[in-house]
This record gives sequence, C-alpha cells and structure tokens, in this order.
Amino acid sequence: MGYTYSENRQPEIENGSQKASNYSLEDFDDDGHLRRIGNVWTASAHVITAVIGSGVLSLAWSIAQLGWIAGPIVMIFFAFVTYYTSVLLADCYRSPDPVSGKRNYTYMDAVRANLGATQVWLCGFVQYSNLWATSVGYTITASISMVAIKRSNCFHSNGHNTACHISNNPYMATFGVVQIIFSQLPDFHRLWWLSIVAALMSCTYSGIGLALGISKAMDNGHSHGSITGLSVGYGIDHIAMENKIWQIFQALGNIAFAYSFSAILIEIQDTLKSPPSENKTMKKATLIGVSTTTFFYLTIGCMGYAAFGNDAPGNLLTGFGFYEPYWLVDFANVCIVVHLVGAYQVL
Repeated sequence: MGYTYSENRQPEIENGSQKASNYSLEDFDDDGHLRRIGNVWTASAHVITAVIGSGVLSLAWSIAQLGWIAGPIVMIFFAFVTYYTSVLLADCYRSPDPVSGKRNYTYMDAVRANLGATQVWLCGFVQYSNLWATSVGYTITASISMVAIKRSNCFHSNGHNTACHISNNPYMATFGVVQIIFSQLPDFHRLWWLSIVAALMSCTYSGIGLALGISKAMDNGHSHGSITGLSVGYGIDHIAMENKIWQIFQALGNIAFAYSFSAILIEIQDTLKSPPSENKTMKKATLIGVSTTTFFYLTIGCMGYAAFGNDAPGNLLTGFGFYEPYWLVDFANVCIVVHLVGAYQVL
C-alpha cells in the first residue's frame, strides 16, 4: 500500500489498493504512516535486547584482566558514555527541532539531516559493517550454545570421558533459516513481544550465571581475584607484559562492545508513539535500559571474577563445565539461543 502526502501531511491511498473507509485520520501519525504504538517499556525491551548480548558472559574475563578497581570503574565509565551519547542522539530523531521537526526514520537519515550527504557514506559504512559483524557473531554464538547443549547431554548420557565432538555448521544453518522465517514478519513496530521475550531470556541466563558465580565464590580453596588482575612476571597466574597490555585492550573492547546499541537507537525511537515527544520517551527508555544492563554487568562480571579469580573463562557459563548441574547450564544456553534470535531481528 503506497501513500502520497499533501502539504498538510494527510495520507492519501494510491491505486485503490485499500479502501479509504478502512482508516480514519486518527489511524495515522503526522507523517502519514500508520500510528506508532511503542512506549517507554517496549523501547526499554528493545534496548535491553540489543545491549545485553552474549558479551555479558565475557565480562568476568574482562575484569580479570583489569582487576577489582579498574574493572568496575571502566564498566561504569562506559555506561555513562553510552547513556550520555544516546541522550544526544535521541534529539536527532527530529530535525531541526527535536520535538516538532521532520522525522528521521533511520540512523542514516539522522546523519544526512545533521552532518550532510558526504558523511552518510562514511557513517553508513561503519554502521552496516558493525551490524554485519554483530549478526555474524550472534550466529556463531547461538550455534556454540546449541552445540554446548548437545555435548552436555552426550556427556551426561555416555560418561564424561566420551569424545563428544559436534560440528557447529548445521546449527549455524538452522539459526539462519529461523532468521529468514522471522524476517518475513511484516512490521518491526509490532514485534515488541519478541523483544520482551528476548529481554527476559537475557535476564534469565544472566541470572543463572550470577547464581552459579555466587555459589562457586562461596567455596573455599581458590583465588577470588586481585586488585590489579593478572600479574606480570613468571610462574602460575603470571603473564608477560606484552600479553598483559594486549589483554587489557581486549577487555576494554569487550566492555565497549557489550554496551553497543547506538547504531540502532534511531530505528528503535521510530517505533514510539507521541505524545509525549519521542525524544523524552527514548531518553527514559535509555536510562532504564542502560541502568538495568549496568546492574547485570557489574554483578555478573564481579561475581564471575570472584568465582574463578584470574582463571575466569572467556564464556562464564563454560567455566562451570558440561557436567553438573548440566540441566541448569543447558537451560541457560537455551535462553541464550532464544535471546539471540530476538536480538538478531532487532539489529
């Protein structure tokens, strides 16, 4: 169904594809699009779905590289930067006036309106490269979680010494087929339920990782980490200076990536109804989303580090092995897969 717009921005239905009597003016927004129905809670779900990704499981390892002081400080710093820049970006949804100006439906529209056509090429390349890389990462991570479930059940059924080697390829293909099917759904504006389910899944597997971390941290007989993280020197738990520096940069990259959602903020904002103005609602949703994710990040990262010390694994859930409690780790991996299905669609 196509629309043309008169100067007073009233929608007109072209080619007789739909009878005009099926709609009234109240069914349309000021730009002639069907009325948006998003609110602060659906936007918060989109933000949490986009922000809390599988990257949360690497935060214990990241804190292990930075230590008890620098780790939490860096995490809070990235949270502040993410919130501050997102607040500024929310005002770019309409231009030139952030309340009553012309809508920018995508991040690229906002770049074009505020920075000019030349910057669109550069920002577009960066945005789509980021989205492509994140989508590839989600596909690989989802397949790893599916394989982890299969291996866990194999070990439980056949014994811990069984060679349970399973290829990721069929599971990556399955994930891709599922995304093709979901991509046929007609309107992202109406997919708020998918983001809410995905957000609940991310909170669930994060909570499981937190509970397992607390349980293990309460055990005696192992290191609970140190102020500066992995030490430079010789022997067990010591690494060379160049490795320390490299791993610190990796840790900073992990934390920065864990907060990345600004590339789709404008698209999320375009799902919001008004009044109140979209930028006010988006700022509230950003505060809720970033605050929620920061709480999870700090608790999971710190408890994971307390549980494993300098031996914290790159994926927190794999640190608890494939054995016991295998059913709980399996359930957490199922939650990861469901979350990544929704997160992929949001991206």
